[in-house]
Amino acid sequence: MYTTNLKEDQGAYDAYLFVHFIHEEESNENLEQVYFSVSKDGLKWETLNEKQPLLKSKLGELGVRDPFLIRSPKENKFYIIGTDLSIHYRKDWEEVQKSGSQHIAVWESDDLVNWSNQRLVKVGPETAGCVWAPEAIYDKEAEDFLVFWASRENFGAEKQKIYYSKTKDFKVFTEPNLYIERENHVIDTTIIEDEGLYYRFSKDETVKSITVEVSDKLLGEFTPLETNLSEIKGVEGPACFKLKGEDRWCLLLDHYLVEKKYIPYYTSDLKTAQFTKSDQDMDIPVNSKHGGVLPITMDEYHALIQAYGKTSV
Repeated sequence: MYTTNLKEDQGAYDAYLFVHFIHEEESNENLEQVYFSVSKDGLKWETLNEKQPLLKSKLGELGVRDPFLIRSPKENKFYIIGTDLSIHYRKDWEEVQKSGSQHIAVWESDDLVNWSNQRLVKVGPETAGCVWAPEAIYDKEAEDFLVFWASRENFGAEKQKIYYSKTKDFKVFTEPNLYIERENHVIDTTIIEDEGLYYRFSKDETVKSITVEVSDKLLGEFTPLETNLSEIKGVEGPACFKLKGEDRWCLLLDHYLVEKKYIPYYTSDLKTAQFTKSDQDMDIPVNSKHGGVLPITMDEYHALIQAYGKTSV
């Protein structure tokens, strides 16, 4: 298999890697697995590995949903984490909120091309009915990772809340703590940092829209921002990334209810929490579902294309 050994300072992040799973009308065992798509502009994407999953769950629930990819800033390593769940096998959404896995799926890599064997790590509270949509962000002050996800305690009797744990290696985690609790159910949190501020996007699972908050500390008090995203219903799985060479950010929202696809929204100022729907559609050759976008170097992009792509670049 093709190998590369890239350091973080070898080049600017001029491309993107989107890890996700996919949705089709007819369920099958390959849909809820990890797919890789790459892009040079954040709009036109190529799904690698002949549109087949690049990583497949062989443990736990035998499926992985909501995969998220993070780069370790202190070592030449990448981690993918995801929900240990297969609705293909489980069938019942209500039941998996009561008796779902309390683990997250983890893979790691030195180069984005070659990946470790999967492992499952228990992170959920003892009475968690599910552990959904785990994501992570590097805590620069603590020099570790803040990992967060949605759970319903008392085996689904309580509302969805966001919990967190800390880790340095995605093997050993601290005990889970409550991170976000609201009057409504809350799931699908993602965080992006800009100029020392942390912007936290979450799905209000009761009204099916996105909320935005800001704080200068990951574990500090977050202030809600008035956002026009609250007017958009039937969306989930937010993924936010900065566009290369621009003072603009792209927020991908999974319009799962009607359009059944990701749609891009843009802002030139995260502080305003005002986003404009793209006049160009996201061009991706598969029906992508909840995932995460990582800016990558062109060397990393070409290594992925060489290993798993078919396009001449």
